Amino acid sequence: MAHPKHRNSKTRTAKRRTHYKVEAPTFSICSNCGTSVLYHRVCSECGYYKGKPAIEKAETV
Repeated sequence: MAHPKHRNSKTRTAKRRTHYKVEAPTFSICSNCGTSVLYHRVCSECGYYKGKPAIEKAETV
């Protein structure tokens, strides 16, 4: 089993463990209502995905 020669600092360990995204996520435009939506996600406004209804949204009056 390998033995470390030097101790890693807490900062170096934390940097290795981070899993952050360098770039902002890409948005697309919903084909039904026109709001911005993350790719491969159902639109939170109308409930459509790829031009088809995916979930039933309650109509707000």
